[in-house]
Amino acid sequence: MKKKIIIEEKNNKSKFTRLVKNKYFEWLLYTIGYAIVLMIVSNLFKKSFYISNNYYGLYYLVSSIIIYILNQTVKPLLFYITLPLTAITFGLFYPIVNVVILYLTSLILGSNFQIHGYILPFIIAIIISLLNIIMEGMIIKPIINKGK
Repeated sequence: MKKKIIIEEKNNKSKFTRLVKNKYFEWLLYTIGYAIVLMIVSNLFKKSFYISNNYYGLYYLVSSIIIYILNQTVKPLLFYITLPLTAITFGLFYPIVNVVILYLTSLILGSNFQIHGYILPFIIAIIISLLNIIMEGMIIKPIINKGK
């Protein structure tokens, strides 16, 4: 009878492990985390960084998916183009690439995602990057590592 209980515990753990090891689940965690980061930053910088709150925050999720797609496709190209300038400035030019990604997202989503100014978007891109590092380290990675 004790063996049966042990087998049931292992089966319950393996279901959770399969779910966490699933790449779609991992992508969903990162997307929701990025949407939360965008929500925080848009509430901090209301006049210069605006994401529409219509449809119960759907645009936060849509903008995080668009930023994810742009980070996977356009950002590597921009990085290689600006690599000499990034090397000369010792990496200080790299957040400009993130600002370009934010402006491209603004271009795609139109009035539902707006970013204004020249200096403040640079600061916003740095804050988004820092919040993503904190979100990944404190929430997402522990969930993923718990299943392994």
